[in-house]
Amino acid sequence: MGAVPSTEGEREPLVVPVPPETSLQPAYSRVYGRRWLVLTIFSLLGFMQGMVWNTWGPIQNSAKHAYGFENTDIALLVLWGPIGYTSWLVFMWLMDKKGLRVSLLLSAFFMVAGSAMRSVPVPDLQLKRWLIHGGQLLNGLAGPTIMSAGPLLSTTWFAPDQRATATAVASLISYLGAAGSFLIGPLVVPAPNETHQAGLGAVDWHVGHIRDRIQLVLYAALVSEPGFSTAAVLGRSPAGRRVWHTRPRNRNVAAASQRLSYRSSICRLLSNVRFLMMALAYSVPTGVVAGWSGVLDMVLTPAKVSQVDAGWIGFWSVVGGCVFGVAMARFADSIRGMLKLILVLMLAGASLASTWFTLTCLTRLTHLPSTAATLYTSCILVGIFINSSVPIFLEMFIETVYPVPEGITCGVVTFLSNLVTGLLLFFLTFYFKELSWLNWCLTGSCLFSLLLILMFRESYDRLYLDVFVSV
Repeated sequence: MGAVPSTEGEREPLVVPVPPETSLQPAYSRVYGRRWLVLTIFSLLGFMQGMVWNTWGPIQNSAKHAYGFENTDIALLVLWGPIGYTSWLVFMWLMDKKGLRVSLLLSAFFMVAGSAMRSVPVPDLQLKRWLIHGGQLLNGLAGPTIMSAGPLLSTTWFAPDQRATATAVASLISYLGAAGSFLIGPLVVPAPNETHQAGLGAVDWHVGHIRDRIQLVLYAALVSEPGFSTAAVLGRSPAGRRVWHTRPRNRNVAAASQRLSYRSSICRLLSNVRFLMMALAYSVPTGVVAGWSGVLDMVLTPAKVSQVDAGWIGFWSVVGGCVFGVAMARFADSIRGMLKLILVLMLAGASLASTWFTLTCLTRLTHLPSTAATLYTSCILVGIFINSSVPIFLEMFIETVYPVPEGITCGVVTFLSNLVTGLLLFFLTFYFKELSWLNWCLTGSCLFSLLLILMFRESYDRLYLDVFVSV
């Protein structure tokens, strides 16, 4: 749908309803038990992709000491994720024409190859830096499928009253992987200014030891990479085809209904003012938060926050967002048709929390207390409100532009989000000495998104099919 509502032809289901005398429940409302296996495999891929992407931000001080990285190197390592997303049109075409299984196979290959490349132990530091950057780029190429296929998976496999919950799990697990990097990196890799009590004295962490611990983190990511096992499950075996068949029959009306073609979908999205308004409301704050959290250690260093404490702050902000996001998605499933209200409340909370955090970091001007408790609380609240809004946004997109295929819709909006992240990190490579502007960008993005959400007129075409057509 664009400036006009969708036609009756677009809403017409392709499956034929079962006659009333054979069953009280329409056949196309059936769901399959293996949907949980599908969701689990997809979530494991998302977890590892997010963990690999966020490897370097939480240990940026140690990486500078061990490999001679500059602030520009750290920003570029985070930037490879958005740069890899420039291939999104190819992956959206694959999902639309070849199905989710082919896209995930290719994404799993890029993830394994990237983890292997950056783990190669070479003594030449310059070559090692090139391998690390190349590995991060390959991992970024897996982003288009991992970040945008959640709503396609939930619509294809899950019933309408489980759809938002499945979308939340599929889209937020990659954030949980990033949270794991905030925790694992600083705990395994010591900061260069720390000491360790050994026997009767204190031994300074030297470059070789820090480099060895970073290499240990890289090896652990490679060993934990589920790409090999996932590729086996998704391969050309009969079991793999049964599990990952893109359009299993008799699921629900919306999943089996006629969809627009690839070219028509792109044109419909780019000409839909309401979609573009929502796309900006989603991409600006999520893109800014992704770039901001990727260099959170750099942001908190002027506030005298250690690398370990910054890691814990990032960890709890992402974990809180994931838990709260799944809870709100479950609430949206139980009370359908309330997505806009949920988004308004989330963006209002994010605006207040980001303003609090920004003013706290300017304690010499605002005289607000800058303590560990205030920094923890405000930063964690920002992550909770923004990250938990992601699945609600994605569900709203699908409802707004239906019958555009879910993979194409979410591919466009996640590309815009990565574009915002890329622009933010690009400017960071030039303006990295004083980072208060980054905090103001965070606050402004939340307020901007809240304004657009308040102006948005919601609609639920997909819900109409599931609730009314299937009855």
